[in-house]
Amino acid sequence: MRPSSLMLPFVAVVSLASSGCLKKILMDAEFHSARDASGALDSVGDYDTAKAVALGSIGQVEGMHYLAPDNADGLFLLTKTWFGVGYAFIEDDKEAAEDRGDDARAEYERKRARMAYDRAISYALQLLDQRAPGFNDAKKEAKSLDKWLRDNFTTKDDAVNLFWASAPWLARINLMKSDENEGAVFIAEAYVGLAMLERAYTLDPAVEHYQAMLAMAGYHARGPMFGEMDQAKTMFDTVMAKTGGKSLVVPLTYAMTYACVKGDGALYKKLMTEILDAPDVDPDLRLQNAIAKRRAARWLGRKRVMDTCGFDPDAAVSSK
Repeated sequence: MRPSSLMLPFVAVVSLASSGCLKKILMDAEFHSARDASGALDSVGDYDTAKAVALGSIGQVEGMHYLAPDNADGLFLLTKTWFGVGYAFIEDDKEAAEDRGDDARAEYERKRARMAYDRAISYALQLLDQRAPGFNDAKKEAKSLDKWLRDNFTTKDDAVNLFWASAPWLARINLMKSDENEGAVFIAEAYVGLAMLERAYTLDPAVEHYQAMLAMAGYHARGPMFGEMDQAKTMFDTVMAKTGGKSLVVPLTYAMTYACVKGDGALYKKLMTEILDAPDVDPDLRLQNAIAKRRAARWLGRKRVMDTCGFDPDAAVSSK
């Protein structure tokens, strides 16, 4: 007996459910909505509330990923979330412990940040693998990696995924560079993160609100001996102009890289002070700017600046 027309929707649903298609459709829709809504936390200016929400959301996203491990939106969300938790919250706790002289706690937080970046990188590489398998072979040397990136990543959409793959890769290096056991190993593979970052920047210089350009500027400011400080300054000034002074992460990075490395105490103090004095000008950047203000206050501490930059911020003359 043939099913009546009234029964056809029910039969279709049962068929989908039995084959796993319904679960995939539902999870795809759930992840798509979650990615669309992921920027909502950016408008929360209360750092502690945002931290609690971010840490609490990871388990939910991980659970969704368990049900749909190949979902690209899920892999993207986990990459971005684990990186954000590591940089914005766990590294903040590490720095606070360092300033208190609590070495044991600082080491504990460093290990937590390392695990967060490891996890972000794992998800990012799974996401890139969906676009182009072969990363592990390609990364064996810079030349083959550059070719793999050029051949397989060609659009502005690719720039977004490459940027978020590079971010935890480079953050992990910065975190672990002084480690006696693993520091040299991570530094030796810095070219991998830089290649992904450079490809993202090439595909779309404005990707993620100029964050790739900002990261490139920080890279060029790694030291006067490399002769790229002028290029770094030009890029920093460009990002400052493009973002209209609304993103406080820009002057923070400018100060912590270029001004610090150059030994320009006046510029350093000027940038950090402007961050602390900045009003709330963009509701969509409240969390990012709250994080920048916390870092700026901490990185104006005399001991931290003396140890890292080699000058006394209290003795710096205001830059004109």
